[in-house]
Amino acid sequence: MLKSRQELIDIRKEYAKYLTAQQHKILVCAGTGCIASGSLKVYAEFKRLLEQKGLPCLVELKKENEENGISVKKTGCQGLCEMGPLVTIEPEGFLYMKVQVSDCEEIIEKTVLNGEHIARLAFQKGGIVRKKQSDIPYYQKQTRIMLEHCGHIDATSIKEYIAVGGYTAFEKALFEMGPDDIVKTISDSNLRGRGGGGFPTGRKWSQVARQKSPIKYIVCNGDEGDPGAFMDCSVMEGDPHRMLEGMMIAGRACGAHDGYIYVRAEYPMAVERLKNAIAQAEEMGLLGENILGSGFDFHMHINKGAGAFVCGEGSALTASIEGKRGFPRVKPPRTVEHGLFNEPTVLNNVETFANVPLIITNGADWYKTIGPENSPGTKAFALTGNIENTGLIEVPMGTTLEEVIYGVGGGMRGGSEFKAVQIGGPSGGCLTTEHLKIPLDFDSLKKVGAMIGSGGMVVMDSKTCMVEVARFFMSFTQNESCGKCVPCREGTKRMLEVLERIVAGKGQDGDIELLEDLADTISAAALCGLGKTAPSPVMSTIKYFRDEYEAHIYDKRCPAGACPRLKRIHIDPELCRGCSRCAKGCPVGAISGQIKSPFVIDEKKCIKCGACVSTCDAISPDSTRRPSATSAIAVSSQEDSTASMTACPRAFSSRTRSLASSA
Repeated sequence: MLKSRQELIDIRKEYAKYLTAQQHKILVCAGTGCIASGSLKVYAEFKRLLEQKGLPCLVELKKENEENGISVKKTGCQGLCEMGPLVTIEPEGFLYMKVQVSDCEEIIEKTVLNGEHIARLAFQKGGIVRKKQSDIPYYQKQTRIMLEHCGHIDATSIKEYIAVGGYTAFEKALFEMGPDDIVKTISDSNLRGRGGGGFPTGRKWSQVARQKSPIKYIVCNGDEGDPGAFMDCSVMEGDPHRMLEGMMIAGRACGAHDGYIYVRAEYPMAVERLKNAIAQAEEMGLLGENILGSGFDFHMHINKGAGAFVCGEGSALTASIEGKRGFPRVKPPRTVEHGLFNEPTVLNNVETFANVPLIITNGADWYKTIGPENSPGTKAFALTGNIENTGLIEVPMGTTLEEVIYGVGGGMRGGSEFKAVQIGGPSGGCLTTEHLKIPLDFDSLKKVGAMIGSGGMVVMDSKTCMVEVARFFMSFTQNESCGKCVPCREGTKRMLEVLERIVAGKGQDGDIELLEDLADTISAAALCGLGKTAPSPVMSTIKYFRDEYEAHIYDKRCPAGACPRLKRIHIDPELCRGCSRCAKGCPVGAISGQIKSPFVIDEKKCIKCGACVSTCDAISPDSTRRPSATSAIAVSSQEDSTASMTACPRAFSSRTRSLASSA
């Protein structure tokens, strides 16, 4: 256990020396995405093969490491999640993708032992092979400072975190800065909360610091609930000590001695690594009583949430930690005055705390050189949807949508046409081609009816129905409403009902106006911020895609050709053999006819489930063209009789499914 600042300095030098001595490293991504693709099996296979071959296998940072040993590490998220499992080989810097257990021996023999590159496992596009991570445009166009350690050090090792400079900022805050100095530095940096609202972090800390109560708390919001968002999860899994360090600095600044981390129970890997990180810090003397002999005490606690989206709201979150139902409360008083256990509380999200050590170490002026003055620093995004490169990214604030989508993301998948991007999750809005030049910062997005939110970014192409997108997000919000206030509980339900009948082809004149009236009421009267922003996806899609709503309502057609209830299924009498398979498979008896004679579909009874499409043995599986000439059943939109039938796409997925396959 470390008892002084000097002991921490000495051990940091020692660990740095051990890390430098590790010349050969196999870095296996152990983020949730890669684990789901089998990265832990790949990690185990590397260990097994090295031991089998009699090669020194190093899995822990220690003095006994041999210079010619081969280090195998489980790292945090390396970014290109859809290409996992990802493996980086050092010192060559080779990045391998979609690595399977069967590839491990070849990697050891060719790359680790002989320095040869394996082209088939590398990133390739346009016939060009990119050997190193730094050669790939996806990484070249990012600025990874908050995520700098993810993918490069062992995510489960406090020793490696200390070796690369970890806890230097906390050490500085303890021995070189007073509480007021820390608060001033954070205030001068213009760091704004990365949880969505963009409230100035320094102002929040100063408000808590000046409260007279002897008991104060630091709370970290790790309840990341937006569909398609996984930024906070990646930090907690890949660099947990950086987040802990930020919370400890906040405790020192505000006079708090207890920190609480509220994590989704659906993030078991994040919970496990946070528990491990806390235990390591306690064992080393960086958490607990009289830390490093400074007289400062700080303890860390973990609380698992039950997956309620509303618990991302501050007062609901603190209520949940207290063991109460996660209900928002009326404000004032605010959390900075009466928060957790009715005491003054600093509440920031994971990414906000992870930025704090950078600011303390490098200074406020350095931080303000990144991004615009009013929203400095970087922002992590979960880039998903119908785009070439999906995954975890980090770019300077102020980067344009165009740079993210076409620069980092590599443009639309398959050369499809860009239509919109949903940013900010259920509380955000949709932006279109006219917004591609807009810088991604808090103030610029607010002006066009969107918000950064936690950082989820879903890119959609021309085949996406924007009314369905609005319906999906409203369904999510309505399901997640805590039910405490009538405007949110009943208002979102009514909005969902309207949207559901529109996509079902039953829209009525005045539905758009009704949605707008309901949205105004909810936004004005809902109790909490989540309720007030619930209508945002609907309002933004009405604003920029009103013609799609009108087409659904008045023309009974889906311009994107995506909504199944606005499709027409008919049987071509010239091709029908009269086998009756379609009639037997119809769940509502909408198909009738006689054997060896053409069958017909009663469109009034047809529910467009697609069962008949799947039973007709000649149907084409190609969802982009008319069924084959031998097919008797044709699926068409009301607008285009040659269109194929597809199921409505979810907003967070780039994949569409044909009705034949979903039946």
